Amino acid sequence: MEEFCARDVNKYIDPDKAGLIPLEPFDADSIQDFDDFLTKLSKTAFGGRQLGEALDVLETMVCDPDCHVVATFSGAMTVAKMGRLICKMIDEGWVQSVVSTGALIAHGFIESIGMKHYKYEFGQMDDKALFAAGLNRVYDTLEPEKNFIQSEEVVKKVFKRLKKEKNLSSYVICKELGRYLHENFDGPGILKSAFEKDVPVYIPAFTDSELALSIACNFLAEDLDLASDFDPERLPFQFNPYMDLFHYTKRISEAKKIGIFTIGGGVPRNWAQQVGPFLEMTKQKFPGIKYTTKRFHYGVRICPEPVHWGGLSGCTYEEGISWGKFVPREQGGRFAEVYCDATIAWPILIVGLDQRLKKKKGVK
Repeated sequence: MEEFCARDVNKYIDPDKAGLIPLEPFDADSIQDFDDFLTKLSKTAFGGRQLGEALDVLETMVCDPDCHVVATFSGAMTVAKMGRLICKMIDEGWVQSVVSTGALIAHGFIESIGMKHYKYEFGQMDDKALFAAGLNRVYDTLEPEKNFIQSEEVVKKVFKRLKKEKNLSSYVICKELGRYLHENFDGPGILKSAFEKDVPVYIPAFTDSELALSIACNFLAEDLDLASDFDPERLPFQFNPYMDLFHYTKRISEAKKIGIFTIGGGVPRNWAQQVGPFLEMTKQKFPGIKYTTKRFHYGVRICPEPVHWGGLSGCTYEEGISWGKFVPREQGGRFAEVYCDATIAWPILIVGLDQRLKKKKGVK
């Protein structure tokens, strides 16, 4: 029996000599700030390690002077009061391009002109009664219909400026909205920050938003016959989404290196990431083109969707390598994916990044 149980420890590798990285117990009593908190999490396991390592990748990405950072946002993040995180990322120079859903920008625009969202009490409010009262529900939050009415008045004023343009796209409209906020409102706002920092905001599915519907109503007000039949041939000017695509592609093609920060997934994520295959496609068809193809060197994504559901929101960066969207790790690619509710992980990550960078600059 003793002979059977004897084990030769020498035949196993020494993990320390093999270069394996040891984990460390999480000591809550030693935490000094969010930077320290995330640093210690990076030495644990599971979701905690994912979030801790995300800070390392995000720091590298935003501090790389050659990197053009694209931030993509989806989900009801502005209704969830996360809009100022986007403002922070733009104001600090951590982001050079923004791609978003129209709804997220619309709700953020509402907030930037002073309107509020309200708490929904589960089990105490009936959705039919909410409709009658003009209260739109987004899970646990209420968006009063009067918010949209107020925002429509502002959009109406901006629409008069837009009428001078022969062709429109989402980044042109967002820039004018940002300009108006800059000139007329003191508080923070996503489009305001984007305008002030010259960061274009692209909304690939622009007509899928209250913002676009407000502009559509202004079309109808200009031409009552259009309101009677919705004839697209009567539109006073054209909305051209290829202006967005080419404007974005030009910026990316001129960058030395690119990185992506993603909240959620959906159309914004795919639209932003398809630039690599698009550049590769045009290079193949038109060999004389001088620009080089681009793939993302860095990526940080916060999204709860698992990969096995089959949607792009759950697609891993590793999978994206096969599409020519990302640089493989062995060639310098650095990626972090956090499977978590963004309203939990995102604020922690941004505060941690801010504290880390300030400490490195000697700012208390």
